[in-house]
Amino acid sequence: MTNYPEKTCDIDRLLRHPKLVEAALNGQKKQQRRDGIYAYPGETFELKGIKFTVTSLERHKLGEMTDQDANAEGYSSLDMYKAIILKMHTGMRWNDEDLVWVHSFKRNDG
Repeated sequence: MTNYPEKTCDIDRLLRHPKLVEAALNGQKKQQRRDGIYAYPGETFELKGIKFTVTSLERHKLGEMTDQDANAEGYSSLDMYKAIILKMHTGMRWNDEDLVWVHSFKRNDG
């Protein structure tokens, strides 16, 4: 196992917004970027009684994001992702050099 820093938040707070929860339940959302660590690979969490497993945790720069990454976040494009993130976080500026933790996960069906 890779040595990660300590968690900065509880796994239950990884996905909280109702639209993001629904996107994960529908299979449209498979990643969540956060400025801290909410879960380690192999950990599980539940959304409306459905279990998910964190499959990877990686450190990325915001400027490395692509439309494919935005799709994995549940958005149709990187431009849409940026617009919504900036609207949700009043006063935030998009800085391509900012580092975030990318939590990838999968739904546990079966």
